[in-house]
Amino acid sequence: MIDAAGIAFQIVQSVLAVLIGPLYVGWVNQCRAWLQNRSGPGLLQPYYMLARLFHKEPVIAEHASPLFRATPYVLFGCMWLAGGIVPALATDLPFAPAADIIALVGVFALARVFLSLAALDIGTSFGGLGARREMMVGFLAEPAMLMTLFTAAFISNSTALTTIVETLAHREFAIYPSLAFAAVAFLMVLLAENARVPVDNPATHLELTMIHEAMILEYSGRHLALIEWASAIKLFAYTAIGIALFAPWGIAEGSNWSALPVALVALAAKLVLAGAGLAALETVSAKFRLFRAPEFLSTAFLLAVLGMLIHFLGRG
Repeated sequence: MIDAAGIAFQIVQSVLAVLIGPLYVGWVNQCRAWLQNRSGPGLLQPYYMLARLFHKEPVIAEHASPLFRATPYVLFGCMWLAGGIVPALATDLPFAPAADIIALVGVFALARVFLSLAALDIGTSFGGLGARREMMVGFLAEPAMLMTLFTAAFISNSTALTTIVETLAHREFAIYPSLAFAAVAFLMVLLAENARVPVDNPATHLELTMIHEAMILEYSGRHLALIEWASAIKLFAYTAIGIALFAPWGIAEGSNWSALPVALVALAAKLVLAGAGLAALETVSAKFRLFRAPEFLSTAFLLAVLGMLIHFLGRG
């Protein structure tokens, strides 16, 4: 039977994932501006942008199908679901059984398919260009993501993220070769899946380089706000997955309210460090040519497989 504490924890985590996503993006942008000796737009700029877009009426193409109109809501729902089921604060949540690593990758894939179909729906050249590039990235990133998650799954003998967190959190603090390779592979997948440098640049609209931005050029108003919000939640969800796999310490076990303050502080500290590290990595990295993206993601897949093989050979 689901207790009231578990439901409350689930609500807190789901609301937190939605609200903290834009703030996390603002922190990454602010850190990147500091590293480039600029003042930066401010931590709350993503919230101002969303508020401005929500107050504008969307302009929809004449021949747009219902799929084009429904995609922003589907995309936002998928990212909200992913952010809500990843154990960022506690492990004993009512939606914990849904936090299976294979199902989680499927949720991200569902959002990608809808966004790509919506980009093709209007029939513009930019939409088709972005959709093809996005599917190419997804085709290579999803196997690498699965191999990374399987490494942690073999260690804990479960594909449930909650079980993985509970198992890895009780291991002694040490650098395990299998998890080290998996962590590097996961970081590469995170950069590719969230349209970050060096695979993509979310701040550019150059035809030769953009992937994600090319698919959403026809959106405006509240539809564009939902897509941008979903992108922020996606970045938070991927970071939360990385925290759950490679830095699970501080996550509350069960629905223990006394452990919630510690879990919140630990999550905030990890997000601050992760955002600063992501900004530093993007600052020192150069944007790849588009045709080098398959090499980048193939390397991530090989590193993930190598980490899994090291686990079987060395049990570490």
